[in-house]
Amino acid sequence: MYSRLLQPPKGKSFFLFGPRGTGKTTWVKTIFPKALLIDLLAAETYQELLANPQRLEKMLPRGFDDWIIIDEVQRVPQLLNEVHRLIEHRKLRFVLTGSSARKLRQKGVNLLAGRALTSFFHPLTAVELGKDFDLAHSLKFGQLPCVYTENDPKAYLESYVQTYLREEIQQEGLTRNLSAFSRFLESASFSQGSVLNTSSVARECSVERKVVENYFFILEDLLIANRLPVFMKKAKRKMASHPKFYFFDTGLYRTVRPSGPLDMPEEMEGAAFETLFLQELRAVNDYLKFDYRIYYWRTAAETEVDFIAYGEKGLKAFEIKRTARINESHLRGLKTFQKDYPTAKCYLIYGGDRSYYEDNITLLPMAEALPGLPGLLA
Repeated sequence: MYSRLLQPPKGKSFFLFGPRGTGKTTWVKTIFPKALLIDLLAAETYQELLANPQRLEKMLPRGFDDWIIIDEVQRVPQLLNEVHRLIEHRKLRFVLTGSSARKLRQKGVNLLAGRALTSFFHPLTAVELGKDFDLAHSLKFGQLPCVYTENDPKAYLESYVQTYLREEIQQEGLTRNLSAFSRFLESASFSQGSVLNTSSVARECSVERKVVENYFFILEDLLIANRLPVFMKKAKRKMASHPKFYFFDTGLYRTVRPSGPLDMPEEMEGAAFETLFLQELRAVNDYLKFDYRIYYWRTAAETEVDFIAYGEKGLKAFEIKRTARINESHLRGLKTFQKDYPTAKCYLIYGGDRSYYEDNITLLPMAEALPGLPGLLA
């Protein structure tokens, strides 16, 4: 197992949300080796607690006072009332993992009213992979832990899409029309790294716009995708209004997106490059508690910067280019952003192999920028 950057809260119960396959269960079992594991993916345990959540206390050994892990807690939201009671009356400590907070919100659960913190889990980062980090491999297969340990990462990702993104969604009753959702997934993959046009996606997959909007919410609730808002703080220009869309992992994006002789390889490679940087940016920001909010910047005249990190630690702008050769046009967005925000630190992350500076912009190879991301954000 790779050592992860996330550090657990000291002595306090916490939620740990993250997509399936990111390694949540492996991590908590390693961090808390003496913990009692209650796995809600196990059919018998699930049925027992679904029928009677009060049975949770009876599952605890007599005198037990170590950590309790409840895996995939969103499957039985009513358990949180029992967890709340056991925290209050027995001072027990819980790790509550989940791949979605959707059911918790729908049931009106208050997430224990501050009695448990919330952390997020992501695919592996370059820092966590260490000497195993391989940029070409990550761009092709992403950084879910299994794609670095399985003999056939392509087959693993295809299985992930089939068994989770389709079957799991059907089993949970999130959508009744699985074929329409499958068409939506493929259509959404063409929006990767682009300004999202929900109406266009609806036309492409022959589904009503309201249904497609709900599908996007489902992906976000399952932490499978996210939409980046436009950075508008003290805007000096007319700005775009629609968010950009990204699946959470490069390998997942490339698996969902169909490819053939009519597709442009450079388009897919560019989106994969951006996605890999964003997933690392989100992970490092969460794990090291930098507390940036992440945006993109785009004017109505379509001048754009891929990612903006804004928080108490400052304002940082990142433009991502797959090419190994940089010209003036690649720097235009960052230079325009600098004019509006002269205190911003600007970086161009590219596919070359040389670090240098140009007009107060730092140019870094992707293979160097990802392992060094904690330092760039600090």
